[in-house]
Amino acid sequence: MFGLMQSRGLLISSILTHAARHHAGTEVVSRTHEGTTHRYTWADVERRSRGLVRVLQKLGVGMHDRVGTLAWNGYRHLEVYYAAPGMGAICHTINPRLHPDDIAYIVNHAADCVLFVDMSFASLVSGIAERIAGSVRHVVMLTDAANMPDIALAPGMTLHCYDDLLAAADEDFAWPEFDENTASALCYTSGTTGRPKGVLYSHRSTFLHVYAASMPDVLCLRASDRILPVVPMFHVNAWGIPYATALLGAALILPGRHLDGASMADLLNSERVTMSAGVPTVWLGLLQHLRATGQKLTTTQRIMTGGSAAPPLLIEAFRDEQGVRIEHGWGMTELSPVGTYNAPKAAQVGLGKDEAVRHMLKQGRILPGIDMKIVDGDGKELPWDGVSFGDLLVRGPWVAGAYFGDAPGSALEPDGWFATGDVATIDPDGFMEITDRSKDVIKSGGEWISSIQLENIAVSHPDVAEAAVIAALHPKWDERPLLLVVARPGCALDPRSVLSVYDGQVAKWWLPDEVLVVDELPHTATGKLQKTTLRTRYRNHYLDSQR
Repeated sequence: MFGLMQSRGLLISSILTHAARHHAGTEVVSRTHEGTTHRYTWADVERRSRGLVRVLQKLGVGMHDRVGTLAWNGYRHLEVYYAAPGMGAICHTINPRLHPDDIAYIVNHAADCVLFVDMSFASLVSGIAERIAGSVRHVVMLTDAANMPDIALAPGMTLHCYDDLLAAADEDFAWPEFDENTASALCYTSGTTGRPKGVLYSHRSTFLHVYAASMPDVLCLRASDRILPVVPMFHVNAWGIPYATALLGAALILPGRHLDGASMADLLNSERVTMSAGVPTVWLGLLQHLRATGQKLTTTQRIMTGGSAAPPLLIEAFRDEQGVRIEHGWGMTELSPVGTYNAPKAAQVGLGKDEAVRHMLKQGRILPGIDMKIVDGDGKELPWDGVSFGDLLVRGPWVAGAYFGDAPGSALEPDGWFATGDVATIDPDGFMEITDRSKDVIKSGGEWISSIQLENIAVSHPDVAEAAVIAALHPKWDERPLLLVVARPGCALDPRSVLSVYDGQVAKWWLPDEVLVVDELPHTATGKLQKTTLRTRYRNHYLDSQR
């Protein structure tokens, strides 16, 4: 027997129509590549998105077709976010920071028929045009006629101006009803080995993820908030924020391409932002700017950080110097992406400053609706004691079951869980802490050493701007930690001084055998430390030094 409730599909279009109907006048603000600040409302987003559907239809886009984007966080990109899935097509956000070869592969693998492109990526598209001409028929530049570039495309590909197309489009489209399990968005992960893999979200999975991520013990969004997603819209749907702000009726502030400390400080204050989200490297840059200028954040109360572990100094500095809470979250492309969030339970509310910072280093509690566990090498579940660490597995309605193009369920373990590739502990209160990626953990003499913990300690040195620890091959111990550090501007680093910060904090056998001072560290397209590059470069460092 089924319940007797109304059956309405959980569709992305209903998120936007809710915002337009009940929060019509709430602002959506964008910094544009034309050097202006664009302002309109959620009602405008919905109306223009309907017009964009008519544009897509005229370009030959139909149900289930992939619509690619190479764009920063801006209002035109936001309209594609809603128009493509709203008509039953699929919004495919592409990371422009990837190598052109990977971008061409992704476009072809997804079979994108149209590409929406920001001005700053015009030369990128022109450079790969010959390789993607088999699928892409139209390239639409996200600009007005006055700023249209003259770029060369491959035969059979047509160049369009976004504003001109939209100005000529009718806005009479009515959002259709269809199965909520219909695919809505496609995002390729850059965290895998080999070629990027596509994660295909559904309307249902996206809707459920946004509901859970907006809850008080997660992002805690309200209609009165003004939210700035620094995390790019091409990176796992900006952690769901473009959908969550519409769902809650909050103001959405889109920063465009300029994410340096000065630009962020200006935007956070001028637009009265209350909450923001992004990777630690962005906040470290902002912190350096605030310290150098003596500037204060006037309205920002909370910052969500994820993508990599936030160092303790970042949490302490924003708390003590700015009165801003840094809150840890964790997720991955395969989780839509948010899986855990570090919101306190009653037991953590009264923690002292030092204890509170240590606790905030954990990635947090699982979102309601999904589940997690840690297992040993034999697949046996490990206890939640905060000490035992093993492979982290997750499952739930917004967790991927397969990669795009593969058989359903092919990405799962035999018991239906998804292996994240992370190594973690879970404490008795259910707070998970990543201790490493399974491919980054250091196995020395048969024992494991956490590279993340060593990195967090290294950046507590006053002259260290950034640190990375990798496993380097060793003739006796199999692997030993190698620490690479970047000095703060104007500082000279003594390797012995850096090693001294580990005194009393870790077992002596955990200490890096050597400290290398380097000019810079490589990062992935999403701002994470690029450990693969470092391993390739320094994997044999200890072996070579003994020859």
